[in-house]
Amino acid sequence: MNETLSKWSGGYAEWVDGETAFLSIVFTWELDRALTRALFFRACGYRVRIGGPAIFQEKLQHDLLELDGVQLGGDIPDAIARHNPAATVFSQGCPKKCWFCIVPKMHGNTFILIPDAPVRPVLCDNNLSALDAKYQDHIIARYMAEGVPLRDANSGFEPETFTPDVYERWKPLLNAGRGPWRFAYDELAERDDVLRVMKMLVDEPAKRKQVYVLIGNEPFEDCMRRIQEVIDHGCEPYVQPVIKLTALERKVWVQDRLGWTERQLLQVQRWANRHIWRSSPFADYDGRIKTGRRDRYDTQHGLFV
Repeated sequence: MNETLSKWSGGYAEWVDGETAFLSIVFTWELDRALTRALFFRACGYRVRIGGPAIFQEKLQHDLLELDGVQLGGDIPDAIARHNPAATVFSQGCPKKCWFCIVPKMHGNTFILIPDAPVRPVLCDNNLSALDAKYQDHIIARYMAEGVPLRDANSGFEPETFTPDVYERWKPLLNAGRGPWRFAYDELAERDDVLRVMKMLVDEPAKRKQVYVLIGNEPFEDCMRRIQEVIDHGCEPYVQPVIKLTALERKVWVQDRLGWTERQLLQVQRWANRHIWRSSPFADYDGRIKTGRRDRYDTQHGLFV
């Protein structure tokens, strides 16, 4: 695999195979685009199959379901490679049941194993550390046997199940590929586990400790506390404001009762993801100063920054 090909599509992919056109949609705000493209392909005489996380909300399927010759859902092996040709998955599903995550609706709360998955530099399993130890060893052995460097364990590890054994198991592979350690700090209830993981990784370089921090789901002070704890423990925060799973526009979910405004959510995201925290605390950050396009998409990490 040519690693220069590692680039995320931005949440939408389409391709044609024989008489069938395939659409894969990650984000619900791409559903209007999917409807337009489905109509186009049907007019051209193709059957259409549509899948991806965005269609797993039944209330959003109405217009698509009414189209003759369109099939929703079903499994397309290795569809993730259409979004990033350097990406792969060895398992699907996650036992965590997080309310803000689409994975339980898509794949359920138990793991679906894909032991013969292609080995590629970007590994996107939903929860690597919760997998059975023998299966984790199987994935690692496949990478070692094929000599493919693990550049990114993209969806990361779960703090609750990230033990010293998990760290030692994955360390040689991630260090050889210089991939980042990714995990999430979604709410203060996870604090003890997250602090334990950050202490475990204390000797790893800061740029290789990348922590997803969800904001807007807790009061402003609590979210900022989580971001600051990530920074104080020598890690890099990647902040994502919560967005409703049924959002038809890419707009953050503003919960007034938690003390947030839309502007504040976007300012905190930019301050964190553009590393402005390295030179200025948020209290001193002037969000009116331009630091780049408001909704730039990072094709390397698959994040809006």
